[in-house]
Amino acid sequence: MSDTLLSQVPLISMARADHDPDGFAQAFGDSFQRFGFAMVSDHGVDQGVIDRAWAMTRAFFDLPEEEKRRYFVAGGGGARGYTPFKTEIAKGAKYVDLKEFWHVGRELTKGHRYEAFMAANVWPDRPEGFRQTFLDLFGALDDAGDRLLSAIARYLGLAPDWFDPAVKDGNSILRLLHYPPVAADAPEVRAGAHEDINLITLLLGAEEAGLELLDRDGHWLPVEPPAGAMVVNVGDMLQRLTNHVLPSTTHRVVNPPVERRGRSRYSMPFFLHPAPDFMIETLPGCVSAENPNRYPEAISSNDYLYQRLVEIGLIKA
Repeated sequence: MSDTLLSQVPLISMARADHDPDGFAQAFGDSFQRFGFAMVSDHGVDQGVIDRAWAMTRAFFDLPEEEKRRYFVAGGGGARGYTPFKTEIAKGAKYVDLKEFWHVGRELTKGHRYEAFMAANVWPDRPEGFRQTFLDLFGALDDAGDRLLSAIARYLGLAPDWFDPAVKDGNSILRLLHYPPVAADAPEVRAGAHEDINLITLLLGAEEAGLELLDRDGHWLPVEPPAGAMVVNVGDMLQRLTNHVLPSTTHRVVNPPVERRGRSRYSMPFFLHPAPDFMIETLPGCVSAENPNRYPEAISSNDYLYQRLVEIGLIKA
């Protein structure tokens, strides 16, 4: 058994989707079905925007604690703005995660029909350019996510645009993560073993290692994408929609080796969500005698999200 994901999973170029959409869909879907994860290059997100976003992320988290806490929305479930260190906990975990984060959501027009479900964004006074940088990055990742969902639709035998109405004005989240340096004897992990809630997650690479996925044989595989590549993984909503044909794989962020525990880790996952009123109902093509329907009752994505946010401690029921 190899000890890294990249050694087992081919790096798939999204540029292939332009001239061979079915071939790209097959390769991408096969990786999802086997690992719940895929690695893609040529994803189309401008490197200049990514570089600005990394700089802004570091600059914001370097601000004084009292300044960052001005952007914490009490009772907001972490939906927008700042969430302080040691707030979130993985479902069933003993220790809280060693991280602080910031959430950027979709900008809605005044009076939008989802206004009651999706909070308005919060923007800090500094660093200068923060708002535009992350609106640009949100839009680019949203576009990349749409292309990847189109490939998944093809893989599942659906029309390429099947997900378009499901995710139009969806409740997606761009999360800016900071894992501060950790003590040499810290018993926790930076992020406990968990599955994501959403449809798919798009993750831009982090400088510091630590991300691992739990393979089906029970071994943890380090996820180390090459420079410029993106990691994409299945979320629980897609797993439910596909009746586990596409699995939402458990993953975590482990503490670094002792010699690197004095360094921060930054990460920028984009959690692609459907619209709040989208009904998660098992796809008929994913039900068979060998794989009977695990979820005979449909649930709205908003209700499902609420249940999960309670479980991870961001909402107090």
